[in-house]
Amino acid sequence: MLGRDLQRLEYGWPVGMPLARSLGEGLHELRSNLRGSRTARVIFWVGERRLVLPHAFLKKTRKTSKEDLELARFRKRLWTVTDA
Repeated sequence: MLGRDLQRLEYGWPVGMPLARSLGEGLHELRSNLRGSRTARVIFWVGERRLVLPHAFLKKTRKTSKEDLELARFRKRLWTVTDA
């Protein structure tokens, strides 16, 4: 299921809800439902001809945690510095 959703994202970008939503600052969240009533989230951004996936997690609460967002933002800053 997650693989299929990543494929839809990669080949169908830009996509919106319910598959993906914006988190601000250029970050987006891929929303994927897994077996056993579990939910996965992959935080990503779209660069020049690339899709970058800096963080993924199993969703346990309704709201994306501040820690998950901060980790993705930190990795985006690192990527931007090293990719320049």
